[in-house]
Amino acid sequence: MTLTKTTLAALILLVAGPLAGAAAEPPAMGEKAPAFTLATMQGRKMSLSDVTGKGDVVLVVLRGYPGYQCLFCTRQVQEFVAASDRFQKMGAEVVFIYPGPPDDLASKAAESAAGKELPEHFIMLLDPGYDFTNLYGLRWDAPKETAYPSTFLLNKKGEVFFQKISKGHGGRTSANEILEALAGHR
Repeated sequence: MTLTKTTLAALILLVAGPLAGAAAEPPAMGEKAPAFTLATMQGRKMSLSDVTGKGDVVLVVLRGYPGYQCLFCTRQVQEFVAASDRFQKMGAEVVFIYPGPPDDLASKAAESAAGKELPEHFIMLLDPGYDFTNLYGLRWDAPKETAYPSTFLLNKKGEVFFQKISKGHGGRTSANEILEALAGHR
């Protein structure tokens, strides 16, 4: 069987078309979360697998630095930090993802964290250039936006057992909501 150039091109488009340029989707319930490696504010590289083996992981995607410090993000981080002892008792690692344009993102994250010390089981990772944000299908590609505020709960295997994605500035998870979801998962 011989294929004409037109037939071959149509076949390639049929197979590759849906994949080419297709936007990533956030990991669904029961799926394994996509692996990633990002740097902390101190420049230390960390992978998702570095934290999933310790227990449940609370993965909180902030808006980061869309040209200004997000007050909703600041309040959310403060609320989670205030409940840190409860997260620790549940054996959960809390990972904040701070996305933004690569220029000066580390100093903007440090500015956001100024005056707050994250507990030992809390980690702030930087996502310069939106590699993580795009991988998880969370890019809020609009003026003065970075990522959809989101929270994922992952088990030791890295599987999603809770997710909440806000398509606006509000509608975020509270520390109590996440603690209840963690307790319900046990």
